[in-house]
Amino acid sequence: MAEVDLDIGGRRYALACRDGEEAHFRRLAAIIDERMARATQAVGGLNEVRQFLFASLLLADELDEAKRGAAPRTAAPPAPAATPAAIEPAALTALERLADRLEALAGLNDADRP
Repeated sequence: MAEVDLDIGGRRYALACRDGEEAHFRRLAAIIDERMARATQAVGGLNEVRQFLFASLLLADELDEAKRGAAPRTAAPPAPAATPAAIEPAALTALERLADRLEALAGLNDADRP
């Protein structure tokens, strides 16, 4: 059994994997790390849990579009000046409510937030 170190969101995670799968997991970690950076750039001020949440939602959206045969939205480069104002307020509110619910389910509290 092999072990691989993954850098995601500025943190290092050790993961056990089958021999030979290290490069595959590094590629996956790079995708997650990029989505976390994109979420932070678009929304700003996200703690680590919300970075992972938004990255997960971005990846789930891409997977859903791929399953439906739709062209992925990631084909276009991200807007150079993505700001919270660039996100529809209703979508941002819904994502924040979802993040709050997930944090509550995970047993997190306001003391965990920066």
